[in-house]
Amino acid sequence: MALPASPTREFVTGLPKAELHLHLEGTLEPDLKLELARRNGVELAQSTVEEVQASYVFDSLASFLAVYYPAMDVLVTEQDFYDLATAYLRRAAADGVTHVEMFFDPQAHTSRGVPFADVVNGYHRAAVDGAALGVDAHLILCFLRDFSAESAAETLEASVPFADKILGVGLDSDERENPPSKFGAVFARARELGYRLTMHCDIDQVGSIENIRQVLEDIGVDRIDHGTNVVEDPALVEVVRERGLGLTCCPVSNSFVTDDMKATEIAQLLRAGVKVTVNSDDPAYFGGYVAENYVALVEKAGLTSEEVVTLAKNSFEASWVSDADRARFLAEVDAYVEGYAG
Repeated sequence: MALPASPTREFVTGLPKAELHLHLEGTLEPDLKLELARRNGVELAQSTVEEVQASYVFDSLASFLAVYYPAMDVLVTEQDFYDLATAYLRRAAADGVTHVEMFFDPQAHTSRGVPFADVVNGYHRAAVDGAALGVDAHLILCFLRDFSAESAAETLEASVPFADKILGVGLDSDERENPPSKFGAVFARARELGYRLTMHCDIDQVGSIENIRQVLEDIGVDRIDHGTNVVEDPALVEVVRERGLGLTCCPVSNSFVTDDMKATEIAQLLRAGVKVTVNSDDPAYFGGYVAENYVALVEKAGLTSEEVVTLAKNSFEASWVSDADRARFLAEVDAYVEGYAG
């Protein structure tokens, strides 16, 4: 069957895809936040879904994080983490996601007295149960870059007994004065432990290009989260392209923390042969799960159906799956395209 001349919402939603940049804590929808607060006796300033939604006001990475972290106080027990991840996986399945590598921030919970085991076991149990929803789900432990390198190192060692439940490690939170090099030794140790490596290089940060250079040349990551500012340095674009590194772009969230979705830059990288992928980041806060991000990018950048298919294939190419699983996922994309009758 012929692809639609312009990618329709139906086509985009049904297209099999992987999501590689998704913060589980960022999927805390207002109704679940209120439910967990009641369950755990946590007092909130808001009492209705509308009031919670009205509190989600931010215009920068820093202002977003100021809202984001306090909301996590409602996550207390292993069951809470299970319920949060399961709610996300249901939404992901409805958006055509068949594979997901989900970020989680243990320090945001252990610093409140929540046991590391409760966090990882709750999330992992949901990941295992995700198979029943048709989603192959895995976990990526992220370090908070505005915490110390020593705290990251302690968190990494705490993860060792749970290493069979963790696919890789990442670095997120406030990038200001927290360059990748701050965590060089921690990531070297993570590689020794067999973890895959990724780091956030958020858009339009002070020192964005230097941070991208560090993750490429000094840390040696396997993937870059966001990373769109690489377009400013053609030499680094070529390094990313030659290495086949994935960039996990998040169009909708870009438009909240800066004044631009970066659609032009994402499309430019895509057309230059870089493995850009489309993801939802913190969808409960930014109002769009992964299919909505695809649609927003299509509308803003004027992508063709063929380019949307390339984005979906990139998501599996950039994922940390086995070669056999990658081939299977890519075959599912081809089968969907060949059989599409929209």
